[in-house]
Amino acid sequence: MPAQPPFGRLITAMVTPFDADGALDLKGAEALASYLVDEAGHDALVINGTAGESPTTTNAEKSELLAAVVSAVGDRAAVVAGVGSFSTRHTVETAQEAADAGADGLLVVTPYYSKPPQSGLLQHFSTVADSTDLPVMLYDIPHRAGIPIATDTMLRLADHPRIVAVKDAKSDLAASSRVIAETDLAYYSGEDAITLSLLAVGAVGIVGTSTHFCGLATKQMIEAYLAGDVATALRLHQQLLPIYTGIFATQGAILVKAGLELQGRGVGGLRLPLVEATEAERQALARSLAAAGLGQEFGL
Repeated sequence: MPAQPPFGRLITAMVTPFDADGALDLKGAEALASYLVDEAGHDALVINGTAGESPTTTNAEKSELLAAVVSAVGDRAAVVAGVGSFSTRHTVETAQEAADAGADGLLVVTPYYSKPPQSGLLQHFSTVADSTDLPVMLYDIPHRAGIPIATDTMLRLADHPRIVAVKDAKSDLAASSRVIAETDLAYYSGEDAITLSLLAVGAVGIVGTSTHFCGLATKQMIEAYLAGDVATALRLHQQLLPIYTGIFATQGAILVKAGLELQGRGVGGLRLPLVEATEAERQALARSLAAAGLGQEFGL
């Protein structure tokens, strides 16, 4: 099996627990992080990503949350801080605060909404990577950001000594294959359902959402493929496909929080503009979990 990549192989973008008043639930965050690491096999967690409702938490809350998770699991898993925004200056500030809070790495999403040119992306990511000593994972998600990180831009960014990985949610296997072949960047699937496909062209693991619930089986799939047991990897991919896709029937954080409640690990509600899952969405999620062979854990 290939050597361990920079942040391990199984990573989840963790949701952010809130209390009944909508404030951060730091004890809840520590408990959820400990569960994901100690019982669900995670090598690393992303804190303050989109699934963590980062658009609606303040910088102070982000630092508090990150420090709590580092305290809870930082001795046995990597803790990666989501720091990206559409402002380079704000992203740098958030990156520096994440470093101060004890993060092991940074996840930096493509600046969204403003659609900068590729030259702007190159300067943005380079400036953020220059702002701390932490390793950086780029997050390429054009269907949310509005633009992709072009292949030529990715190849140039790979020359930066602290840009070491990519969370790939672009669904362009040809582009990803070229970057993987021509650089040392560690590629992680940012779309749960295409993890096996990306592994086939050289990816190293996943930064998942459904992996709140299927982490152990997903890690088994990754390890089986890398060990040459393609049949087992394919069987697990096909088994887990209903939850890989079902978790995105609406915004991921909504259904993850609904699923955790169903599991008996409720972590509170969501901050507007996100809203709690409807009864129909909860039922559909339950069907997806059952179809993926996870029903027993949820009493389904």
